[in-house]
Amino acid sequence: MSTAAAASTSGGNPIKVVLADDQVLVRSGFKALLDAEDDLTVVGEAANGAEAVEQARTTRPDVILMDIRMPQMDGIKATRQITDTHGLEHIRILILTTYDTDAYVFEALQAGASGFLLKDAGPAELLHAIRVVAAGDALLAPRITRRLIAQFTAQRIATQVAEDRLAVLTQREREVLTLVGQGLSNDEIGAQLFLSPATARTHVSHAMTKLGARDRAQLVVTAYQTGLVQP
Repeated sequence: MSTAAAASTSGGNPIKVVLADDQVLVRSGFKALLDAEDDLTVVGEAANGAEAVEQARTTRPDVILMDIRMPQMDGIKATRQITDTHGLEHIRILILTTYDTDAYVFEALQAGASGFLLKDAGPAELLHAIRVVAAGDALLAPRITRRLIAQFTAQRIATQVAEDRLAVLTQREREVLTLVGQGLSNDEIGAQLFLSPATARTHVSHAMTKLGARDRAQLVVTAYQTGLVQP
């Protein structure tokens, strides 16, 4: 079995994935790729956002690979509905984007998505992304994150508002949040602040709780929004 099987969220059972994309050929290609892996299994498909929400309710997957541009309901609205639904909080959503043309990834992160993947990513990148997100981590390419957040948060939040949001954090938690925003892992944060990885993880967890962040991806957004990290 693949070494990534340890990333399974179901105690060794395969990671359950729903594919949400309005292009049949895209879904077929993804399904063939995923079903060839021992630790991944496709449990549902959706051609639009409404179907994605229904698949989330009926199949309770670990990860939804969510296209943004779909008929009837787009991927952002679907993401928001899923993450706001009691009982579906465990589902991780990985957004598909074309980078240069999709201007909605930041909104998707705010809606609760755990990361995003470029549509031209190779098979290995796709498999890695699903496993990373299923394990509870965020998948955020720093170069894309900086560009997107620069576009959509510039001058959006006043300094005082930012200070109000950060007031709940200790100084150490602010430092940790800044490093999360820069894309550092817990091990890298620990090394930079002379903390053990476990202590760094604890600070990250406390920051998530205090800021009401669903996961690490939303901490990155907050770090940019509040000016702790500059685009």
